[in-house]
Amino acid sequence: MEAKIGMIAKSAAGHDRGKYHVITALEGDFAYICDGKERKLSSPKKKRLKHLKFTNTVIDTSILTDKKLRTILREYAKSMFPDT
Repeated sequence: MEAKIGMIAKSAAGHDRGKYHVITALEGDFAYICDGKERKLSSPKKKRLKHLKFTNTVIDTSILTDKKLRTILREYAKSMFPDT
């Protein structure tokens, strides 16, 4: 699957392994990811694409705020794992 801006991805490696993020920019083999809490939209984390697992969900990043991003990712995680 090819990475796209606005795509929700799960971190597969690193200290943030298992957490969901949104791709805000792409640069070669790297993606800039945010979660709205530890990584705000104003300071995204640069992460190699091979360390991300992509989902089929793409959101609109043009009107996104940190609070909206946290809400979207929380709801997405709940939909993936409803009993947690």
